[in-house]
Amino acid sequence: MSVETDLHALLAGQCPRVFPDDAAFATPLPFVTYQQIGGEALAHTDNTLPGAKNGYFQINVWAASRIEAAALALAIEDALIGAVVFQARPMAGPMARREPELARYGAQQDFTIWSVR
Repeated sequence: MSVETDLHALLAGQCPRVFPDDAAFATPLPFVTYQQIGGEALAHTDNTLPGAKNGYFQINVWAASRIEAAALALAIEDALIGAVVFQARPMAGPMARREPELARYGAQQDFTIWSVR
């Protein structure tokens, strides 16, 4: 399994509509998107491959109301912190987002995730 596969499965346990990178324009609310936005590079001085890897992942939640977006974001944070397939920690609290022309509210949060290489 890859960290992306494990992350997708964990997010799908909180919301059935989960997409890497972005969602189609007419995707019903609520939905979740995620993307890797960097990470710490590991390199051993003896040139052996490390057994772990790190990635920074941005998780975006979109819903019909601020309350729904905040609740879903909190549920995802709880699930990520409690995950056993990898170690995830929030890098900061969620950032509120809004797209008034699309009548949707969002929450964006970045996580650092350590997983098996």
